[in-house]
Amino acid sequence: MKQSCCELWNQELKRHQIERVQFYRCRARYPRLHGKNAIRGYHGFGGEIEVAKLTTKDGITGWGQLSRGVDEAKRNKELLLKRPLTELFDSGTGILDERLLAFDIPLHDLAGKILGIPVCRMINPDSVLRAPVYDGAIYMNDIIPEDAPFGVDRVIQESVDDVRLGHTILKVKIGRGHRWMEHGEGMARDIEIVRRIHETLPGIAIMVDANDGYTLEDAIAFLEGIGDTEIFWFEEPFREEEGKNRLLKDYLLKERPGTLIADGESDTDIPLLRGLAEKKLLDVWQPDVCGYGFTKWRTLMKEISQNGWLASPHAWGNVTKTHYCAHLAAAYPHHIPCVEAVLGSIEGVDFDGYCLERGTMRIPDKPGFGMDLIWAGEITDS
Repeated sequence: MKQSCCELWNQELKRHQIERVQFYRCRARYPRLHGKNAIRGYHGFGGEIEVAKLTTKDGITGWGQLSRGVDEAKRNKELLLKRPLTELFDSGTGILDERLLAFDIPLHDLAGKILGIPVCRMINPDSVLRAPVYDGAIYMNDIIPEDAPFGVDRVIQESVDDVRLGHTILKVKIGRGHRWMEHGEGMARDIEIVRRIHETLPGIAIMVDANDGYTLEDAIAFLEGIGDTEIFWFEEPFREEEGKNRLLKDYLLKERPGTLIADGESDTDIPLLRGLAEKKLLDVWQPDVCGYGFTKWRTLMKEISQNGWLASPHAWGNVTKTHYCAHLAAAYPHHIPCVEAVLGSIEGVDFDGYCLERGTMRIPDKPGFGMDLIWAGEITDS
């Protein structure tokens, strides 16, 4: 990025101060029931997210999901007030104080609103307003409800439905034998579902995600079992470590050289991930966009791009996280091949302009993250 851009933007940001901080709770909704993954039970129909709305003395507002709990955010909100914005935030890097991590997303949104540019163009002025996405909603709905399971056909139909929405990449949850089925039966079901999705939707790319529910032996048995079904990436096959990653990578290089290893979402350990990436034992970095932090992701992406690595910030939870990730992907199109698309809506939030077209998320040409908070229940101190 040209230094002059940041200097000019920061000069403008310096003119503004935050006068008011408000907290809200929004209801996120999925379009269908999401069942189990390898380690966790029902994901349900959605949940609630906590957000902050920041208002300047000039009446400009920015908002976004908190990256830490609302209690921590409330303790630190005084740090935001009546100070030049450049004491809090730098357009070239992000937040300037670790204590402001809870407000990472809202501050990015506010800065974009003040500057009149999308966040992705604050990161990279040449960003094109689109990002490839994958469908992260193919859960183990074959094994629910327990008293009358829907069966395999349910997962196949949901895959077809999501492709009709515009998806071209499906991420399929595997690992039924870790908690929910007898081991051999669970492995057979994992293999059956992935093969049937491939047979039903032969032109659609497939990823799999075991949520650390496999062993190394399980991962190889699964890959052997699916035959000629190609896998774009294998996410969280097991808890990442050099020995097991090396053995899996050796197998992939020999048998499936096009399959990537993606990891880093759970219990994120950056030094471990860096060591694996340097040894070519990790292909795609996946710390969470909020849990790890948007500012930290901006820093991390500089390292990832310089080394020629790949990333895909974890976005599961609600649709706003998909949109945050899309801005990072738009800024780094050669190093973020695609991001997780969460289906659904958030009550009281207008994100008109974000549109899924043939596997690509269109990003609106609007300031900040391009979403408006219309209404939500305010979280008060009482």
